[in-house]
This record gives sequence, C-alpha cells and structure tokens, in this order.
Amino acid sequence: MIENVSSLVAALKARAAAGKPVTIGIIGVGQMGTDLIVQLNRMPGIRLGAIAVRNIANAIDVAIENGYRRDMVVEAKSPSHIDSAIEGGLLPITGDIATLAAAGRIEVLIDATGNPNTGTLIALEAIRNGKHIVMMNVEADITIGRYLHTEARSAGVVYTGAAGDEPAAAIELISFAQSLGLDIVCAGKGKNNPLKFDAVPADYEVEARARNMNPRMLVEFVDGSKTMVEMVAIANATGLIPDRPGMHGPAAPRENLSDILIPSKDGGVLSGKRRVDYSTGKGVAPGVFCVVESDHPRIVERMADLKVGKGPYFTLFRPYHLTSLEAPLSAARAVLYGTADMIPLDRPVAEAIAVAKRDLKVGETLGKIGETEYRAWAVTYEQGQTESALPLGLAEGAKVIKPINSGSYLTYQNCTPDQSLLVTQIRHRLDKADRRLLAAE
Repeated sequence: MIENVSSLVAALKARAAAGKPVTIGIIGVGQMGTDLIVQLNRMPGIRLGAIAVRNIANAIDVAIENGYRRDMVVEAKSPSHIDSAIEGGLLPITGDIATLAAAGRIEVLIDATGNPNTGTLIALEAIRNGKHIVMMNVEADITIGRYLHTEARSAGVVYTGAAGDEPAAAIELISFAQSLGLDIVCAGKGKNNPLKFDAVPADYEVEARARNMNPRMLVEFVDGSKTMVEMVAIANATGLIPDRPGMHGPAAPRENLSDILIPSKDGGVLSGKRRVDYSTGKGVAPGVFCVVESDHPRIVERMADLKVGKGPYFTLFRPYHLTSLEAPLSAARAVLYGTADMIPLDRPVAEAIAVAKRDLKVGETLGKIGETEYRAWAVTYEQGQTESALPLGLAEGAKVIKPINSGSYLTYQNCTPDQSLLVTQIRHRLDKADRRLLAAE
C-alpha cells in the first residue's frame, strides 16, 4: 500500500471513508463535460452528484456510454428530487441550472460550457445558492471574472479557474517562482495546433471528426482564439501583460525559450519583463512555461549547476496540462480548504478583443467564437479601452452597424453587442466604473 503523500489525498480519502465525498454538479456534456463524467467516478473522495444540460436525452445517452446503467440515470425537476436521487445512488440530470444550484447535496459546480453568457448565469446561480464555482469557462472569466469573483467573495464562497487548464497550470509555475524569490520575465504556453488566423470550420470537419471534436471548437484553437483568451486570463490573474497586440508567438523550441522570450536588450524579442506570450516552437506544447531570473550570482550558479539552463535566464517548464482530468482538484480544494487555484485581479491589465476574419457587412449578426466572422486578439486593457474595442466575450450575437474590413478590430462604433445578455449588461457596468476611476486618477 502506498501511503497518502499529500494533505489533499488524505482529506479526500477521509471524506470517502466517512461516506461524505465532495459532491460536484457539472453543467454541459460536451468534450470537457463528458471527460468529467468519467473522471469524477475515479477519484477518491469525489463524486458526480448531478448534471445540468439543455438536451437531457443526449446527456442520458452520454452517461450510459460512460459507465452508468440506464436505471441509474433519472431526470430531476426539483432540487429535492436531485437530493433524493443522490442519496439513492442515482445520477440526476436536470434541464435547469437554477435547479441544480439549489440542490442541497451539491457542494460545488463546474462550468464546462465555454459560453460567456451561460457561464455568467451559472456562476451567479452558484453564488446565490452558496455553492463554490469552478470555471472551465475561460471566455466568461476574461469578460467579467472580476465581478463574479467579487460576488463570490461577498457570499463567502470560492470562485476559481480550473486546474489543468493552461492558465492555472502556468500560474502554478509563476507561484513556485515567486515563492523562491525569482523574478518573472515571461510566462505562457506552447500552442497546440498549427496557427492559421483565417481558419473556418468547413476546412476542419475531417480533422475534427478524427479527433472527436466539434469543428468550430477545433477552429477556436487553430485560429489562435483560445491562445489569446488563455494568455489574457494569465495576465488578469497575475499582472503580466501582452508585450504587443497579439503577442509575439515566436517559434521558440523548448530549449531556447529563455533565449528568445526575454528582453531585446539581451537578445530576445520582448520590450520588457513581466510579460505573457506563447510559443509555436518544437517541444513546448502541450506544456506551459515561466522564464525567470535572479539578481544574485550564487543563485544563477546553482540553477546552472542543476541543469535548469545556462543563465542568466532560466525556463521553468511543465510538459503537460490535463484539462478536465485535473479540474476536479480545484473543486476539491474549494470545498475542503476554501481556496482558489486562479482568481482574476480586481482591475484587469489585458483584454481579448475581437478581430474580423473576413469583411463584415452591415446587418450581419455574429456567430460563436471559432466560426467565420471573428477571432480573438490579446491587447493590454488600456489599449482595448482606448480603441473602444469589443471584448471577445460580447461578440456572439452582436450586430454589425458599419462595414468592417478583414483584419480590423470590432469596436462599439461598428458593432452593437446583444444588450439582452446579462454578461453584456454587467460588462457595461464594469467599463463605466473603470472610466470613473480613470477620470478620478
């Protein structure tokens, strides 16, 4: 028998022994949600309590395909029904987020939807019902995460990004470096797919089927949108900033990150330190990195001696991120310790804005991220405000009111976001408050 090697493992096994596993509700059964259905039943002291989805019949099929007998899966229409099903060892599925959030047996929710407005509704329902919330929905987090975190803090619950996603994995390295007193030069990730800014779903249907993915979701990765979103999430949780619009994204192989993602005065591409960026170079993806330095020659000597690099800059590297397989750890830490793995700053430093993939005509209503109309682009928050740029999280459902050329920014002058969406309304209030603060300063 292997002894418990961490307090988390010990605490989870204690919950299991007591018959009180951390009970998690998930929203969404796409690729990430399906992974969670499987993973939550394989971790000590953790269980899948219930699922909320639009298409209940589809969710039942997914549950059966992934280990549940048909007689174990029930449709639940009330919080009490969810609770009684959990107590009876069944898996309840509901079509209503509020019903899931109100169930007493559910301790924490994981949002696996990826839609900014849906993520907003999920987080606020969780908070309203005294539940912790784990956001695999980075798109919502970069749009209004600071508001959601403030609401959670006021309610005494945890709002957190998800372990296993690249932002939280990179923040592990940043935290480690800070705890050692090292200075952060640049942090980021390796891009997982070849970069093609004008990618559209029609060109990726075959590859998507082979990878068991939705073509639109695959295009989110290929056209750079996911990378931009993730780097902005890191920025707004740490204070690191994009060095220039869109960042550099050099083809820096793993062994050369500390030669390239450093200031230009030392032979690199950056204009300064404390930046976020990504690499398309060999051996970096699917990992994350943090380039660091020390101002003491003894520390530099020791790190070089320990084969971290030759100095004066060094790369700390994590060669993997396990996405949905790790996400339950954030839920466990929220419940057991009341801690978050990643939270946004009260004031953002970066923004993911929308850029036209093609010429857009007046009257067009924009679709989802990863379709044909727009892609994400990382800029500093100040630049986004100066340009009156449309945040990526408000692009879906926006209407084009002036012609937009391919490659141009979507702005509040040429696009009108959907004012009926709660995420739009909250973001407008945040922007208004920011303008007042800036004026006062």
